Amino acid sequence: MNNPAIEAYKNTSFEAAPPLKIVRMLYAGAARYLEQAQELDPVADTQVFNERLGKVDAIVSELICALEPEHSPELAEQLEKLYLFVQARISTARLDQSVEPIEEARQVLETLRVAWDELELGGEKREVA
Repeated sequence: MNNPAIEAYKNTSFEAAPPLKIVRMLYAGAARYLEQAQELDPVADTQVFNERLGKVDAIVSELICALEPEHSPELAEQLEKLYLFVQARISTARLDQSVEPIEEARQVLETLRVAWDELELGGEKREVA
């Protein structure tokens, strides 16, 4: 059951968050959906499996769109390559109806999440690439 007040709060929290926190929230959401997909039987639960992976794909697409190569071209290029790898693994999981490729995508996003956490928690205020 969706509570309109809770949804409004979540939307406001997201919109008012600093860019680094938004990136971390996107990684957390992607991790949650990947975990949910990994727990499913992709053949028996095809619709839900594809839905979860579709949400991850949408999050990764947003991360790609948020890249700002003018700030750090090399970093933006490397991040884009990693995000495209994640999307390729998600596509393979959907096409093959298999959870195995999901683990590779999860590992890449988890490594990136830890790096972003270190940026924020290290007290350094940097622009998001």
